[in-house]
Amino acid sequence: MTQTLLSFGHGYSARALSRLLLPGGWRIIGTTRSAEKAAALEAEGIEARVWPGADLSADIAAATHILTSAAPTDAGDPVLAEWREALAAAQPDWVGYLSTTGVYGDHQGDWVDETAALTPATRRGQLRVAAEAEWRALADEADLPLHIFRLAGIYGPGRGPFSKVRNGTARRIIKEGQVFSRTHVDDIAQVLAASIARPNPGAAYNVCDDDPAPPEDVIAHAAELLGLPIPPAIPIAEAEMSPMARSFYAESKKVRNDRIKDELGVRLIYPDYRAGLAAMLAEESHNATP
Repeated sequence: MTQTLLSFGHGYSARALSRLLLPGGWRIIGTTRSAEKAAALEAEGIEARVWPGADLSADIAAATHILTSAAPTDAGDPVLAEWREALAAAQPDWVGYLSTTGVYGDHQGDWVDETAALTPATRRGQLRVAAEAEWRALADEADLPLHIFRLAGIYGPGRGPFSKVRNGTARRIIKEGQVFSRTHVDDIAQVLAASIARPNPGAAYNVCDDDPAPPEDVIAHAAELLGLPIPPAIPIAEAEMSPMARSFYAESKKVRNDRIKDELGVRLIYPDYRAGLAAMLAEESHNATP
């Protein structure tokens, strides 16, 4: 039987998972919001659906695995708003919901694991907590094999500090005691694949590397790798920032990742940002070679 993944909001992380699954003969159906993006997915071997708009009833019924990356809004989870009844009638082997470590809120630099209370400090985090609860309620009602993945700050090819360091727009914003956890997109993909191989319905997993670090350290290391001057430090009180950017500094915590290792047998490809940035730069250099 062909394994079929239906991916709602088939974006950066889901595309990385696809690159692992497609060689194994998987059928992957991915939703996106525009015809242009749909064409790009088709070129990668994905059966693209432009949604909202497309009727996904048959795809939901056919899916052996369902992944949702769609962000919630003030109106709730967009997937459940339209497809709750169809999902309740489906019988997939695995369901994955991509959430965020923002659900834990601010812990003033202390460690959190999956047992920590969900006390988000931002509106985005509050919406994710509500969406997690919506999905858990559906899973309980319909006996869906739900798995929740709380992702730290995502980086990887095309998403990293190098372009801003090169063009001079990178800033080292300093807030005393501030630390973030982060994760390379390839590690997200391998965690999802490991969970698909070893389902544990009801589980929640933190997906992050081993080295929570101040954001200014990452910028400085990227500059050093490029052989460029380290951007000057700017105290957060003096930094001009959008409300979205400033909200990231409302929370400081270090996130534990023991569960993905102990339960899923994951060995991180990039256990810290140094390894991840070095690999990204090496790939850039390789791709630039004639």
